[in-house]
Amino acid sequence: MHSEPVAKPLLDLAQLTQARQQAIIQKSTVVKVLEDEGGFSSPYDLMLELGRLLHIPVLKMEELHTLQPVYVELSFAEATTQQCVLFQRDGKYLLAIGDPFLPHLRSWVEEYISVPAEWYLVHPADLAAFFAQQEKSMRAMDNVLPAEQQSFVQDGIENLSLKSIHEGTSHVVRLVHSTLYDAHKSQASDIHLETAPGALAIKYRIDGVLTMIGVMQGTDLAEQVISRIKVMSDLDIAERRVPQDGRFKVSIQGREIDFRVSIMPSIFGEDAVLRILDRQALTDHVEGLTLNQLGFDQTSIATIRRLSAEPYGMLLVTGPTGSGKTTSLYAAISEVNQGDDKIITIEDPIEYQLPGVLQIPVNEKKGLTFARGLRSILRHDPDKIMVGEIRDAETAQIAIQAALTGHLVFTTVHANNVFDVIGRFAHMGVDPYSFVSALNGIVAQRLVRQLCMHCIVDERPSDQIILESGISLEQAEQYHFRSSKGCGQCRGSGYKGRNAIAEILLLNDEIRELIISQATIRRIKEAAKQNGTHFLREAALDRVKVGITSLQEANRVTIVA
Repeated sequence: MHSEPVAKPLLDLAQLTQARQQAIIQKSTVVKVLEDEGGFSSPYDLMLELGRLLHIPVLKMEELHTLQPVYVELSFAEATTQQCVLFQRDGKYLLAIGDPFLPHLRSWVEEYISVPAEWYLVHPADLAAFFAQQEKSMRAMDNVLPAEQQSFVQDGIENLSLKSIHEGTSHVVRLVHSTLYDAHKSQASDIHLETAPGALAIKYRIDGVLTMIGVMQGTDLAEQVISRIKVMSDLDIAERRVPQDGRFKVSIQGREIDFRVSIMPSIFGEDAVLRILDRQALTDHVEGLTLNQLGFDQTSIATIRRLSAEPYGMLLVTGPTGSGKTTSLYAAISEVNQGDDKIITIEDPIEYQLPGVLQIPVNEKKGLTFARGLRSILRHDPDKIMVGEIRDAETAQIAIQAALTGHLVFTTVHANNVFDVIGRFAHMGVDPYSFVSALNGIVAQRLVRQLCMHCIVDERPSDQIILESGISLEQAEQYHFRSSKGCGQCRGSGYKGRNAIAEILLLNDEIRELIISQATIRRIKEAAKQNGTHFLREAALDRVKVGITSLQEANRVTIVA
């Protein structure tokens, strides 16, 4: 019998020695040098090879988060500095090490950690993710005050700092503050506090998807947390039977952050949703913002730019809440804003600040609605107008008249796709002839999550999932199916960042005639297809085809035809 050939190790002592020398020269780490050289199918495989040579077992990220850290022997600050953390499991101590080649690490451990501990290797990115998760309970905001009291921060009134929160505040306040801090650091758009029987669930919306962060046991705790949010938002803490809306501001490391609060009664108590709005980050993001940065394909970018450069008419962008409509319009306006046009916007609220653009906030309480503001804008000699959202027939009529009288109008409307927009305007009672005469084009868009590049792997879904997704097995051969397992870089989600996909309907004479004659949507779709319209589902599957996103994500964002 012939014995099976022994597989050659992916890493040997000579390579490790060379990597250590390169790490010193490059002022980097051994793990980073080895990753840059490649040859490992995943970060975990690299750590396994390293552990084999050093005779040290390896911990997966999933195991790391199931262990209980011990900060008595090794404080949180020391743990982050030395890139190691002490755990206790089954009465034994484990020391997780991110970089075993740190100078004097062993002597430092022997001096400062008195208990015997077995060493384990963990990928530095996974360790960083663990520390980030721990930070939500170990750190808090610099100061937190209701909006009305924000001015007192400069007047020497007490600021909430890390030290004061840990030493002088209650468990409830500390929980709320650390949750706000951690959510902002995680780049979450919303915080959901959901009251369940005897518990409070905390969730973040990251990249458009709700992620469970933790569950806090105790009915009293849930009520106290919601009450704390109400106090910060200047709401009625005694009222628990009707919805309430409010807002408050906080300062995190010198940055002013807005939180918009919605309190809703439920059968178990009350739920709260907090929308996070970092105006400074949004303004920084908008400066120099272009359509290229939003991730549209080149054909869509060229078409949107052409529509934005028209001398008059209307460009409509549609999609559900949170699909990036406003950002796309700002990108288009930023590109055409060369200083030789008067550009005026009316928005509710103003989320980004654009240089050289007159931006008007809607104020319903004072009578400044979209319709009234738009009428005033037309007397202010504008060239280009942006209407934040068309919500009613009056606003729609004025916007259409503006487009017909020589202005270029950018606006949004809530609809699922470009064809549903036609029905929305018909439902508002808008004259179809005026509508199609004013309209240059409609852009429907979605945001699709990108697979995390740090833990991405080739993985073909089952034939059943492929067929249920509307793809034949023959077509599937053209796809580069991929998925991500989750790592420290993406907080275990498998996705990091989002790109925009678009469906664009350009108006030609045939499509205009079909809309005016109230033809069926099927006929309009056929005409649009012949005119070059690329549907949302096709745009999402194009991202799957090249391995940017997963088939599951495409199915989540778009409807299978």
